[in-house]
Amino acid sequence: MKSLLRSLTLACICLNFSSVFAEPPVAPFYESLKTIKPAGKLGQIIKQEKIKTSVKGAQAWKIAYISSDLNGQKTIVTGLVVAPVGAAPKEGRPIMSWAHGTTGAAQNCGPSQVLDPVVPLNEYFLLGGNSWTDYGIPSIAEFINEGYVVVATDYQGQGGGGRHQYALAATNSMDTIDAARAASSMKETGAGKKTIIYGWSQGGAVSIAAASMPEYFAKKGTASDNLELIGTVAMAPDDIGIMIPGATDNQASAQKSLDGLIKMFSGNVFNFAHMAMSMWGVQAANPNLKLTDIFTQDGAKALDEVISNKCMHAFADTLNYNYSTQYKTLLKDQSSNALEWTKTMIRGSVNPIKPIAPVVIYWGNKDVTNPPIMGKLYQEQMCKLGGNVNRVELPGDNDHFTTPGSSKSLYLSWIKDRLAAKPATNNCVLAAQLPS
Repeated sequence: MKSLLRSLTLACICLNFSSVFAEPPVAPFYESLKTIKPAGKLGQIIKQEKIKTSVKGAQAWKIAYISSDLNGQKTIVTGLVVAPVGAAPKEGRPIMSWAHGTTGAAQNCGPSQVLDPVVPLNEYFLLGGNSWTDYGIPSIAEFINEGYVVVATDYQGQGGGGRHQYALAATNSMDTIDAARAASSMKETGAGKKTIIYGWSQGGAVSIAAASMPEYFAKKGTASDNLELIGTVAMAPDDIGIMIPGATDNQASAQKSLDGLIKMFSGNVFNFAHMAMSMWGVQAANPNLKLTDIFTQDGAKALDEVISNKCMHAFADTLNYNYSTQYKTLLKDQSSNALEWTKTMIRGSVNPIKPIAPVVIYWGNKDVTNPPIMGKLYQEQMCKLGGNVNRVELPGDNDHFTTPGSSKSLYLSWIKDRLAAKPATNNCVLAAQLPS
């Protein structure tokens, strides 16, 4: 009898634990990916499914393809490919690779998973928002009308299995580059090799990081070698590495840098949620890190549960409901293992390498989500390395969430100029005098 009771108790414990940390449900296209090993060439499509789109003159697919992470481990990543209908020019169609902003780290947070994903960018906070998440592809109709192929990655961990390495721009950039390789490899798209990467927020960091990854672009034996990056557009980007210079010099510097980042992004519960998910994403890339290095035991457990199951806005609302103004009680009085944390953050940030193509940054004067100082410091760093970086303050008052819409006409023109091989404006000479 005691043995039976003990067995029943253990079964209940296991059931309760698995129900708490069970992955959220995903559609059949994504569910089947859990049993597939990530083997193949970078950019190789392992599954595709044609889907409907209301974009005039377009055809679209959901895809799952092979990419890689910060540690060189191959991953399965999902996303969308959209191409014009009809014959392509002899040289192939240019590729626009979209890097989306923060949507969350759970398996159901990939923007391709909404019911009608191939639409213009639809933001949660704006009046036109109609979903629990940000989804859609900025300027999709304009790009299709111009004859471009558009590919939009979900990033690893957002539908293809594994843990999303949120805020590690290097990993997310690989996903975005390999998405372009995937689109280029599809005969149905008529895609060529010329590639533009454009992104917002988390995706803005992806854009500037991709521009400093010449070795990844140069890899051979991919699904489509020799992609030609001709420009990157970064809307309200972040760059964590640029904010913590010297953070890996020694333990004291690392501690100061880590504590400074935690404090900087803990001013309100919304930014705290982003910070917590960033730490969750950094930890996902390094088994030597623990959430309990930064958060209390109860805090780490609560955050792991919610981040694993809910997308960004639901996650932030959950924190606000359960902790309100007491959300900082989830933090330990003193973080630990700081040097390991900062080493991983730096390794996952933008490489201090001259961009291989022109970069343009658009920013708003009211952005308190990704402080514009990050873009300013990035520009100064890359200008010293000889990069071509133009940083543009948007006219009027713009915050983080109005930036994509306010910059649309500017980046459409900028992209056309790059495809026409016109010289890109470079305001590096004025960078030191520009406002932050």
